[in-house]
Amino acid sequence: MTTTTNLRDAEVDSSIRLRSVTKSFGSTEVLKKVDLDVASGEVVVLIGASGSGKSTVLRIMSGLETSDSGEVWVGSTPLHDPRRAREIRGHVGMVFQQFNLFPHLTALGNVTLALRKARKMSTSEANTVGMRSLERVGLSDKAESYPSQLSGGQQQRVAIARALAVSPRIMFFDEATSALDPELVGEVTAVMRQLADEGMTMVVVTHEMRFARRTADRVMFVDDGVIAEQGDPEQVLTNPQHPRTQQFLRKVLEA
Repeated sequence: MTTTTNLRDAEVDSSIRLRSVTKSFGSTEVLKKVDLDVASGEVVVLIGASGSGKSTVLRIMSGLETSDSGEVWVGSTPLHDPRRAREIRGHVGMVFQQFNLFPHLTALGNVTLALRKARKMSTSEANTVGMRSLERVGLSDKAESYPSQLSGGQQQRVAIARALAVSPRIMFFDEATSALDPELVGEVTAVMRQLADEGMTMVVVTHEMRFARRTADRVMFVDDGVIAEQGDPEQVLTNPQHPRTQQFLRKVLEA
């Protein structure tokens, strides 16, 4: 894999701030006045039970969902202002649990599609950027392979390359390894650790406690729509203070 310019050295504000953010779906209140800060270059891991609200937090940060109330800032852009929210498009990357690759396109074709359609790059220029992104995740030799010819881990790495191709300031990962067989998880988390080492601002929803312990600057435990506990990984994962954090980690670590 190639190295890239350390993003911490760039004068780019990739901080995230949430203030009193609420979100309901129908009569269900999913987020309850959430306050959250992510510094530029920081890796924050969100953990919590299914339905706790952690993925909703991620989707609001990335602009895929809008909050009902409160303020959401990505750098200097107020996402809570619908007129301004579009300003972050192309500056954030999102990787989901499902790979969402087009089966009729090669790995390179999947990575370059947005560059050609949205960025209006020529095929040659898009292919140059696409190959660089595939090399970054260790898959330049699979550029002409179709998704059906790739393992699940390789498909997810293509999805990461696709997100990286637009040169995002921030990367969001929503359970990016949960659909993978256990033996394939490591190759994806290795790419994620590389991005963290390069200084990419990252917010990660995951149940991979080993990744959280090794890579996160901070771990946040989300429970019933609030951030119940947060701190450095050793503190939260080894010596949690909140009873719900303790209960959750017992179940996860014993699984």
